Amino acid sequence: MKHLPAMTLALMIAAGPALAHGGAHIHPHGAEVWIALAVVAVIVVGCIKLMRGRK
Repeated sequence: MKHLPAMTLALMIAAGPALAHGGAHIHPHGAEVWIALAVVAVIVVGCIKLMRGRK
């Protein structure tokens, strides 16, 4: 099974509430840096796993 359709669906489901909220945040202010780093880390690890799986 291809991972891209499943990941795209999961991203759309997860991003929907974030795009529709009226400004309330579930994270403390000042946490934007570590949240961004965590998102980048997940993307990088996912890309590495996909590239290793193709060999």
